[in-house]
Amino acid sequence: MYQPQATHDEQARQDFVSAFRSHLARRIQPATARIYEQQLKPDFVARHGREPESIDEVKAIMDPDPGYRLWSALQRRSQEMMWESIAAPAVRQRDELITHFRSLSGGAGGSLELDPTLEIPAYHSTVDIHLQPGGYYSDTCPDDVTAGVLYETSLPIYIGGALGPDSDRLGSMLIETARQEIPNLSPRRILDMGCAVGNSTLPWAEAFPDAEVFAIDVAAPCLRYGHLRAEEKGQRVHFRQQNAERTGFPDQHFDLIVSHIMLHETSSPAIDNIMAECHRLLRPGGFMMHMEIPRGVGPFDQFMSTWETYNNNEYFARRITHIDLPARAIAGGFARDRVKLTAHDGGFSKAQRNYTERPLAWPILMGQA
Repeated sequence: MYQPQATHDEQARQDFVSAFRSHLARRIQPATARIYEQQLKPDFVARHGREPESIDEVKAIMDPDPGYRLWSALQRRSQEMMWESIAAPAVRQRDELITHFRSLSGGAGGSLELDPTLEIPAYHSTVDIHLQPGGYYSDTCPDDVTAGVLYETSLPIYIGGALGPDSDRLGSMLIETARQEIPNLSPRRILDMGCAVGNSTLPWAEAFPDAEVFAIDVAAPCLRYGHLRAEEKGQRVHFRQQNAERTGFPDQHFDLIVSHIMLHETSSPAIDNIMAECHRLLRPGGFMMHMEIPRGVGPFDQFMSTWETYNNNEYFARRITHIDLPARAIAGGFARDRVKLTAHDGGFSKAQRNYTERPLAWPILMGQA
C-alpha cells in the first residue's frame, strides 16, 4: 500500500470537492469570459478607443466585477476544501505508510539519498505553494511521507483527472515530443528536475528501461514517498534530495535533462542558475527539455492564468509569463542555434480548458549542449 485508504465518508467528501471544482470549471469560470467579452471589454473600448493590452488593464476591470469575484472566491474555497478532504486519511494512516516505507527492500533497483543539510530555497519556504499545508518539504516526524501523500492524492482533484489514473500524463507528453524532436533518442542517463513524487518521472523509466533515471527535488517527504511509489510500481528510479540550481552531479553526466512544470515554481535568478546547471551537466550533444504550463495568447487568457499568483501562492506564475526562456538558456551557455521553444498540444477536452476555446499548447524549452 502506497496510498492512504479513504473511508466511505472521506471518499464522499473528496468526490463532492471534485464535483464542485468541475462545476466551477465548466459552468462558473466560462461565465467570466462571457462577462469580459460581452460587457467589460466593450465598455473599455468605448472609454479608451482600443481593447485592453495588458494583464494589469484586464485585472483592473475584472477585479471589481461581481461575477468574477464570485468565481474567484469559490475557486479559492474549493482549493482549501481539497486539502481538508485528503488530509484526514493521510494523517490517520501516516504511521502505516511510514512503516511501509521503512520496510522497502529495494527490489525494483531504485535508491533514495537525502541531504538533511540542504537549504530549502526561499521560493518554497516563504509560502505554501498551492496552499498545500506545510508546503512540499515539511517533515512532521522522522521518515515522514505526508507531504508526498498529499501531493499525489490532490492531483486528480486539482486538475480534474486530466493527468490520467497515475497522474503521469505530462511525462508521457514530454516523451512524445522528445521522440519527435530528437532522432534515434536513446539516452543512457536521464535527470528529472523538480520531480516531486515522481509521477512524471516513471514514464521515462518505463520508456527507457536500459537508462539510469535520476529524479531530484528539494522536498524530502515527497522524495521518500516517490521512492515508495516507484518501488511499489516496480520502476527503477534513483531519487536524490538536490536543488536543480546546484545539483552536485559531475560535469557532462547526463544525456537528457527534463522537467515537468517546475520552472514556474522557482524564481528569475533560479532559472538562470538552472539553465547554467543544465549546460554543465549535459554531455556534448545532450538535450534538455523543460515543459511549462500554458499561459494563454492574449491579455485575458494571461490574466486568468495569473489567478494562481494572487490566490494560490504561485507567486512566480505571473512573472514567468513574460520571461524569454530561450534567451535565458542562451545566457546559461547554450548556443543560439541549439535552443528553441516548441510545444505539445495536450489534447485536453473543452471542459478541461475551462475559459478558453483554444487548445492548450504546453510550451517546451529545448536546448542541445
